[in-house]
Parts: sequence; structure tokens; C-alpha cells
Amino acid sequence: MYKVFIDHKPILFVNESEALPNLFSVRIVAMKNFLTDIKPFMPKITIDNPLVVICKDKVESFNTVFKGFQLIEASGGIVRRNDKILMIFRNGLWDIPKGKVETGEDYETAGIREVEEECGIVNPIIETFLCETYHTYVFKGTNVLKKTMWYVMNYSGPKVLVPQTEEGITNVKWFSKEEFFEVRGNTYGSINEVIDRYRTSFLES
Repeated sequence: MYKVFIDHKPILFVNESEALPNLFSVRIVAMKNFLTDIKPFMPKITIDNPLVVICKDKVESFNTVFKGFQLIEASGGIVRRNDKILMIFRNGLWDIPKGKVETGEDYETAGIREVEEECGIVNPIIETFLCETYHTYVFKGTNVLKKTMWYVMNYSGPKVLVPQTEEGITNVKWFSKEEFFEVRGNTYGSINEVIDRYRTSFLES
């Protein structure tokens, strides 16, 4: 299954054997016209009611739809300090620290560096891989597909935080678990996905 957020709304690409009958699904054959074809369905899509696109070959369909997009790879993490979770405030929404992978970096190195730069902390330690997300946006007239690798990190240093203001971050804060989960539904589509995966992996296992 591939999940990509278009206009912050979740679209699932699944093979016929994976089709989820209880979710809102559609079969789209002309994948080259996909973005036009899904427009009538977009108002019905919500965080908990994604559009399921049934494909003969989900990989081929996904690659066809986003062939003309510029791929940007990014990495970030849910950082835990005792019972608190690190959040950043950027562009009017609470977010999880992340950023682009630089040339020559692996995802783990990039994720640690971005957390350090955006939050003003040093040496968060990766505990485990959490998930990957895809979302689209337009930058200077170019359609972009961003792939982000997410990790769970542990931090034992000082509580003091310094927001990276040159990146539009105006606040960094340690959230309680309750505050962290309250962000769901009031942030970016892909961040909702990360919150859900964290809840499932660490609180419901």
C-alpha cells in the first residue's frame, strides 16, 4: 500500500487483493489523468476516510501518477524526553521537526541534524524507525512529491530549546502525550499519519 497526501488529504494506492471494502474506494484506469479524475472525490476525503484507489499494480500506478513531480527526500523524528514529546510551531501549525536530506547524507544522519537545527538541541539518539510518508505541494510552479522518513528519538539533554527562526519556526515546546495527540486533526495531513503510527506502535502494542 502507498499512502500519499494531496492537499493534505490521504489517498491510498492498493492492489486488488488489498482493497479495503469498508473505506471509500474507486477504480481509476487512466492514471495519467489521475489528478483531474480525483477532483470530484476530494470533498469527501477526510483523515479517517481516505480515498482508496484500486490498482492492478500499485507500484506502477503510483510511479505513473507522480512521474512528472520533483522528488524531495526528507527525514525527521518524534523526539522524547522522559514523558514529553518535542513539537515545533511553523506557519501557524504545530509540526514535528524534519527537513531535507542533503547530498551524501543518509536518512538517519539527516533526521538527527534537522532536529538539532530546528530545535536547538544536541545529540538526540534514534531508537527506531517509525514510518515513511508522502505528500505533495507546489513550489515556485513545480509539483513536488516529498518522501519523509520518520524516526523515534530519545533526548536526555537540557530542556532549553531554541527555534530555528530563519526556517519560519517561531516556537519549540515539550508537549505532554495528551497535548501531542490533541494536535491530530489540526495539523498537516502527513503529520496526522505520523501521530497515528506513533500511537499504534507505542501505546496500543
